[in-house]
Amino acid sequence: MNLLRDMDYSVLQQCMHCGMCLPTCPTYVETKREKNSPRGRIALMRSIADGTSAVSEAFADEMYYCLGCLACQTACPAGVHYAELFETARAEVERANVLPGVERGFWRWLALDVIFMRPWMLRAIGIVLRLYQQSGLEALLRRVRFFGLLPKKFESLEKQTPRMSAAVSDELIDVLETPAEPRYRVGMLTGCVQDIAFSDVNRATVDVLLANGCEVVTPRSQNCCGSLHAHNGAVENARELALRQMSAFDLDSLDAIITNAGGCGSHLKSYSHLLPDHPMAKKWDAKVKDIHEWLAAIGLRAPMASCGVDRVTYHESCHLCHGQKVTRQPRELLKAIPGLEVVELPESNWCCGSAGIYNITQPEQSQKLLERKAGHIRTTGCKHVATSNPGCHLQIQRGMNEEVQVTQPVLLLAAAYQRESRQT
Repeated sequence: MNLLRDMDYSVLQQCMHCGMCLPTCPTYVETKREKNSPRGRIALMRSIADGTSAVSEAFADEMYYCLGCLACQTACPAGVHYAELFETARAEVERANVLPGVERGFWRWLALDVIFMRPWMLRAIGIVLRLYQQSGLEALLRRVRFFGLLPKKFESLEKQTPRMSAAVSDELIDVLETPAEPRYRVGMLTGCVQDIAFSDVNRATVDVLLANGCEVVTPRSQNCCGSLHAHNGAVENARELALRQMSAFDLDSLDAIITNAGGCGSHLKSYSHLLPDHPMAKKWDAKVKDIHEWLAAIGLRAPMASCGVDRVTYHESCHLCHGQKVTRQPRELLKAIPGLEVVELPESNWCCGSAGIYNITQPEQSQKLLERKAGHIRTTGCKHVATSNPGCHLQIQRGMNEEVQVTQPVLLLAAAYQRESRQT
């Protein structure tokens, strides 16, 4: 069995080798090597599909050096579906088992087969981290530089640990919340990392939906969407999680399924690719809507009060702009808030280096991208930067330290609605 050889060959043939993708690819811009470009990677994939070369450790390293940011997909005049190629290539790497290392195998098993397959376990880890952070133990260990005694990669990982929310989404959001005059009925996706580290964003999303006439249904103890698994070659796990996710919602009773995380949303809209024979997969894909996309579609009700922030710049999540093609709507949402000046960010759709777990697996390249992004944010002079993905949020927050406050468009919009409510 060869996953690249067995896939629809026309997908591999779409690439015209025109090179339009090259200046949009962060890894090619960094190295100027053809193999580090989308065009070069597709050529490598095609050689394996043709049987002229075998899956090797070098091929695997190249596939994992790719960010999967999909900027090439936006630039491509031939409409190459790079996301499908990228995921199939990584799945083939894992099937061929060409990357050595007991340690790598252990961490993959722990994350992809254990923790992110069991929502209760992820929430339990979140509770432990919350206690560790709030008790003062974290601050003490950092003050005495305890983590400097550990191997450097563990010290780096510790610095990237997200702050845990004071409560998970199920504690903040009721199963059913109804506005005074409902016009729509939607389902709310709470995510996995989003649930334990950004439950305030989930609560704000529900508040914004209610303010725009949407009755909101939020199933309890939701699973991971499976994007982490699909992007890292664990296709069977991704399929199982997709089935779990779809079974949690009554699609026929809902006008839309709302997601507020760019990376998750891009994957959630492609369940029919994972499950082509499932009778509900295409309907699911059609009903999944990014929160900004949905508000624009139904007609956003502009708030009558400010949000408490005067100026903001906006960083685009790669999978929101390149994967979902949602670019205009978040800006329109921000511009609809009274008194808020939106300053355009240079290279707003250039990857910040988070890219799922890229900042863990490729820390050097990730750091270069983060420094590039931070430099552009500084040129805007803004003290607030908004983004729409938990990974981007954490990455930029880490890179900017105390220089700017990282927020999200729905948080600002929810704050404006809250001020409006207090005033009226």
